[in-house]
Amino acid sequence: MHTSLRKSVLVTALVLGIVPIAQAQQAYVARWQSVIGIIQGSNVVGTGTGAVTGAPGPWSAQGGHVTVDFARGKMEFNVRGLVLAAGNSIGTPGAVDQVKGTLVCDTNGSGSGGNSVLVDTPLVDLDDEGDARFSGAVAIPAACATEPDIAFLIRTAGGKWIGNGTVLR
Repeated sequence: MHTSLRKSVLVTALVLGIVPIAQAQQAYVARWQSVIGIIQGSNVVGTGTGAVTGAPGPWSAQGGHVTVDFARGKMEFNVRGLVLAAGNSIGTPGAVDQVKGTLVCDTNGSGSGGNSVLVDTPLVDLDDEGDARFSGAVAIPAACATEPDIAFLIRTAGGKWIGNGTVLR
């Protein structure tokens, strides 16, 4: 009888402890309220094998937004007016005609062996006015749902980041 009671108490405790954690992860949606261009060229975001280096020069953007739904494995971004902010092609996207969104999870590498974890969208077109958008499914690893230090980057096909999400909610 005591064994059954102990098992029942243990099961109840586990369920009560695990269900809120599972529900919290299921409901977790990260939103960046705007998108800006890289200010300091060659800046690095992330750690170890997940480090991403920025483009050598500055970019600017008129705005945008980013939403990542961790439970559903969906990512959406929209950037407007992402253009070079220096050089002879200032005010245009220059030679960049495609970009991808990158979720950088565990930016300090503390939960994944010293390496940040990257989640990329497929490449999408960046039009002549610097506008691009993506909405679709992505595979989101556990480090993204369990580590609070995340960042969102807009990267070129070559991998350099040129924009980032700001004001994470």
